[in-house]
Amino acid sequence: MTVPTITLNTGTTIPQLGFGVFQIEPGDTAEAVTRAFEVGYRHIDTAQMYGNEKEVGEAIASSGIPRDEIFVTSKLNNGFHRPDDAKRAFDETMTKLGLDRIDLFLVHWPLPTRYDGDFVSTWRTMAGFADEGRAAAVGVSNFQPAHLQRIIDETGVVPAVNQVEVHPYFGNEQVRSANAGHGIATEAWSPIAQGQVLDDAVLGEIAQEKGKSPAQVALRWHVERGDIVFPKSVTPERIEENFDLFSFELTPEEVSRISGLDRGEDGRTGPNPDEFDYIPD
Repeated sequence: MTVPTITLNTGTTIPQLGFGVFQIEPGDTAEAVTRAFEVGYRHIDTAQMYGNEKEVGEAIASSGIPRDEIFVTSKLNNGFHRPDDAKRAFDETMTKLGLDRIDLFLVHWPLPTRYDGDFVSTWRTMAGFADEGRAAAVGVSNFQPAHLQRIIDETGVVPAVNQVEVHPYFGNEQVRSANAGHGIATEAWSPIAQGQVLDDAVLGEIAQEKGKSPAQVALRWHVERGDIVFPKSVTPERIEENFDLFSFELTPEEVSRISGLDRGEDGRTGPNPDEFDYIPD
């Protein structure tokens, strides 16, 4: 099964469906990523804060898949926003992944209440990784419209992607609209609201009509709207099921019904980026 690609504003192409490794224990990561490769995934999304970059790198190295057929994303740890720290952290990511080039590197959180409110210097440093050719593209994660506008105004560099929480209960439409206005691709994390949407009656009804699971319907909703999505699982059957999103389609009316489940801020499952200031020990 061929996964569609999206062309980023850098000219880099990214598979619209990827495999996420958030909350996968390091000891389970290499096996899960290897299984994902066997199913057909070629896009892996990790982060420094996930603590499993090394194991992702091991799976890549042992896969036998040509490097240019795999798209790898990682993200800057919140504790390394200052430019010199960001440079060291990026070097460590490359070492752990065993790569000399990463396809996409993101600022994980803006942290507007930390670092004297300065995430612009962090973004300028990230842009340098792309200028050096060690990152094919750089982007951000969890940036609100005002955060995006500020880094673009002050650096002139537009992120390739903005990875944010999006799911049927939290459409995050203001951010998606801001992304689109800047030519930034939207990546959706928590695409099934940590499982909360799976018992929804609307999704259940559509799933029954399609002969698919509610999770597949929710993920297909993301695909229909043009977002990049990367579900996570360590269960082989679920890894395979999540990959099967391209053997069916949703009608515009079905997409609209699912979009109508949006609860606004009440649907958010993760932190609010305007307030989140966590730095791991």
